[in-house]
Amino acid sequence: MADPAVPALSSPFSFANISTQAGILSKRRDIFFAVGIICILITLILPLPPFLLDFSLSVSITLSVIILMTVLFVEKPLHLSSFPTILLIVTMLRLSLNIASVRLILSRGHEGTAAAGHVIQAFGGFVMGGQVVIGAIIFGILTIINFVVITKGSGRIAEVSARFSLDAMPGKQMAIDADLSAGLINEEVAKSRRKELEDESNFFGAMDGASKFVRGDAIAGLLITFINFVAGIIIGVVQNGMTFNAALHTYTTLTIGDGLVSQIPALIVSTAAGILVTKSGVAGSAEKAVLSQLSRNPTALGITSGFLFVMSALPGIPMLPFLILSGATGYACWYLFKHPDALQPAAPGKPGAPKQLTGPAGSVPPGEAGKSEEQPGDFLQIDALRLELGYGLLPLINYQKGHRLTEQIKALRKQMARELGFVIPAVRIQDNMQLPPNTYVIKVKEIESGRGDIRPDMLLVMNPAGAKITLPGEETVEPTFGLPAMWIAEHQREEALFRNYTVVDPPTVITTHLTEMVKDNMAELLSYAETQKLLDDLGKTQQKLVSETIPAQISVGGVQRVLQNLLREMVSVRDLSTILEAIAEASRSTQNIVTITEHVRGRLARQLSHANTTEGGYIPIVALSPAWEQTFVEAISGTGEEKTLSMAPSRIQEFIATTRATFDKFAAQGELPVLLTSPAIRPYVRSIVERFRASTIVLSQNEIYPKARIKTLGQI
Repeated sequence: MADPAVPALSSPFSFANISTQAGILSKRRDIFFAVGIICILITLILPLPPFLLDFSLSVSITLSVIILMTVLFVEKPLHLSSFPTILLIVTMLRLSLNIASVRLILSRGHEGTAAAGHVIQAFGGFVMGGQVVIGAIIFGILTIINFVVITKGSGRIAEVSARFSLDAMPGKQMAIDADLSAGLINEEVAKSRRKELEDESNFFGAMDGASKFVRGDAIAGLLITFINFVAGIIIGVVQNGMTFNAALHTYTTLTIGDGLVSQIPALIVSTAAGILVTKSGVAGSAEKAVLSQLSRNPTALGITSGFLFVMSALPGIPMLPFLILSGATGYACWYLFKHPDALQPAAPGKPGAPKQLTGPAGSVPPGEAGKSEEQPGDFLQIDALRLELGYGLLPLINYQKGHRLTEQIKALRKQMARELGFVIPAVRIQDNMQLPPNTYVIKVKEIESGRGDIRPDMLLVMNPAGAKITLPGEETVEPTFGLPAMWIAEHQREEALFRNYTVVDPPTVITTHLTEMVKDNMAELLSYAETQKLLDDLGKTQQKLVSETIPAQISVGGVQRVLQNLLREMVSVRDLSTILEAIAEASRSTQNIVTITEHVRGRLARQLSHANTTEGGYIPIVALSPAWEQTFVEAISGTGEEKTLSMAPSRIQEFIATTRATFDKFAAQGELPVLLTSPAIRPYVRSIVERFRASTIVLSQNEIYPKARIKTLGQI
């Protein structure tokens, strides 16, 4: 005989099968969620029997209490970012139940106060206490509280929160970018903060619109109550032959009961909405967001279970629906405490797991751990580069009509690294409320190096031909080079381009100015630490050269000064191995930094010649005449490392005037020649030329590559 225990284990009613079925149902939550939404829509059309309406109204009250409890326990609004979706669903549920109750009241109200179910009868009778006038007054007061106080206040708070959230977004994003530029946080933390900021903005924007659901629900409740009362009495007296007093008592009880069953959940949800918006996106389908977030705090289900148990014990309230729901929510609370991950999304790495978009709440970004307040030593730190913006320029951080300011600065750093072989320090961007709204200031080592005024909603136009700009706009001066320009409206862009004008957007104006300031101060930005980093980043094959040269022949500070001399004349130090070889060669015979620099420049002749070769394939040069060569040689006094230029001021002024006239003449012809001198006097000639024509390149004869083509344009 078979063991009787065996069939029991395989029975469809065994605990193992029940657990299996529960697991299958939990995996198909999306289907049941969709079926629930469809049932709400069907209720708008098909009539409900009284017992089913009782249960549905109990579900509506239960959902509203769960929502309120969840909002009370939620830590951040983004932890319940699906609230606008929840609000729409519960609003549609209440409206569908309103329609179902109206259908029963108007069609079966003459049968008595239980015609629309016992829940409506109990609410109407409990509130009225047999007095029609008292019941109507109490219902009116509750409606006024919901419509005038809570609903209106929640809607206003949501509107203001959305407006202030959007207004504060540029400043918050600028703070994130500034922390990233300063190295206080890494790129991953910055992305997480930007995502959270974007979600918060989206959430409050959605809540601004969702608050209209609450207001519309309150208005609909008032209209439905009026229809119930007036139409019910008319139908009862005219069609069903009831006396006016009987119809008044019956339909008033049903109307007030129906209104209370609808308005109380609406008032609870309105309160929850107000709490949530005073304290932001949804990833995945709606059912995942709703079920996982509502089940995040099992304590809310436990309190709801106790509330429903007390409701079932009230006189006149049908006990069975509330006891069933109380037991269900109590079991759900216990189950979630035992299995906290039951309804939560799958862990990262498992099938169906959503990507983690934000870091854990309360996490401290790298570099900020342990910083509870600013210490006195923090004020000693100096920003190598700082860009201060007036509050009117903050929208440029998230410029929507072109590249953002932060993106252009990042591209600038990459460009400088490619062209000059040196990564400029991070640019700290911060707002300065003391500046005029449309003013920006560029500071190098916290000393102002340049400033300008721009119009964030306009475009800067310049005429390359130098003629007057004929477009309507605001005349101004381009802040970087001091050229005449004009601010025009955005819609005039095509017209300006058609006239061959140069059109520049506001972020590009700032970036161009910043680029020139960086070039002017490049030597100062190369610190001792940056020099050491450049040496450390050399390949393994070059480390032997580094170890033999430093510090045996020259110190890191000496290498820094040589590199600064090169960068001061915009000579790329990207070929650091060749530069180091030249330093090693020159430092064997001299420690004069100027002499070492000139030797390095000679070794970089191929690079210098290529950099100054025009599109025609030649180097345009203006040679220094033998007379001036002799003048400079005779003006050099001292020996060794103490050589200086001692030239009479009148001769210096004569040299400046002659050089300026010569180069201005060639510039008018479209030529940008270099000044060619002998190696011995090149540094001294350059020291004079850079004071009145900083952009003019001065090369020595040793720096012209033998295979380079040259074109002599003239002589000074």
